[in-house]
Amino acid sequence: MFHTPNIDVTLLQSQSMGIPLVRVVTKGEKEIELDDLKKAVKEAVDRYKIEGIVTGAVRSTYQASRVQRLCHELNLWCFNPLWLLNQVELLHELLEKGIHAIISGVFAEPLDESYLGKEIDIKMIERLSKQQNPAGEGGEIETTVLDAPIFKKKIIITKNETDYKNFAGTFTILDAKLESK
Repeated sequence: MFHTPNIDVTLLQSQSMGIPLVRVVTKGEKEIELDDLKKAVKEAVDRYKIEGIVTGAVRSTYQASRVQRLCHELNLWCFNPLWLLNQVELLHELLEKGIHAIISGVFAEPLDESYLGKEIDIKMIERLSKQQNPAGEGGEIETTVLDAPIFKKKIIITKNETDYKNFAGTFTILDAKLESK
């Protein structure tokens, strides 16, 4: 259920936005991972007095329903602003709004190594639009945001590695830094 490629970059994203980060270790085991998420959300409620969660779910009922149930259990609101939006239009809108992201994982054929580490630009959106879930909602791709309007600084990758085999691969950021825009 969770995004894992380049998960450590969330620390730089958090610093760049000036938003606190709560991290909890999970083994990612189905259903048990929800208990881990609940722990993290409870910590955020206690430490930062959050009142709700905003998700990035577009079409995944699996993800959206689990987060909604968790919010209901903790008496928090749940907002899914991207729900059921056209994925290609959404990618274009994110690009227009200044979101700079790269593809950090591919996990389905015909996506191959040529996608890894590539920026999501107009040409990439065109390539992705030929896929079943252009925004990767089915887990076909994972992305990492390197810059956005909410970021005070952009993330610069200084060291990375690519691993690809059997129709699955990752672009792993080994080292990165924040740089003024």
